[in-house]
Amino acid sequence: METRTVDETGADTERDETAVDATEPADIDADADVTETEAEPEAAQDAPETEDRAPSGVGQGAAAVVSAALGLVSLTGSWLGTVAAARETLVGQLETAADAGVATQVKEIYGDAWHTSALWGGLFALTALIVGVVVLARPAFGTPGRTVQAPWIKSVAWAGVSLGVIGLLLAVLKYTDVLLGLPAAG
Repeated sequence: METRTVDETGADTERDETAVDATEPADIDADADVTETEAEPEAAQDAPETEDRAPSGVGQGAAAVVSAALGLVSLTGSWLGTVAAARETLVGQLETAADAGVATQVKEIYGDAWHTSALWGGLFALTALIVGVVVLARPAFGTPGRTVQAPWIKSVAWAGVSLGVIGLLLAVLKYTDVLLGLPAAG
């Protein structure tokens, strides 16, 4: 839909002499006070464009939160790890012969799924650890003189690093069967 003004339509209309044209400035009294809205455009034109604004740190804050979330996921388990473990259980059931021994059945059906779950937890923990360390190390590689990082970003990044270390440790312990290993069948 197109909006047209009176001049664009070409219609011959009479102009009301008493109407005020909005584009023409009204007679301004020299003694009248200048309002704030009239002074703002002049101040904005006189002010130099400053490109030296400090970075807000939104990216670092988001990365710190992602690090903490990934660390938490590594401890609690993820949908991806659950699906991969269920797939390994199914593969173990299909590949295990019906006349196989109990130890073989337990290893193939449950052991591989357990290790797959530990592997995915470890990957999430490692990712959380790397992202957290990058967020903490980022100010050292930034612009000199601008190494200020919000305290909450450091705290959340340290939480992500801590959760990542704990998750990685638990994943290694689960994968090597030191923590909750398979029962001995026999």
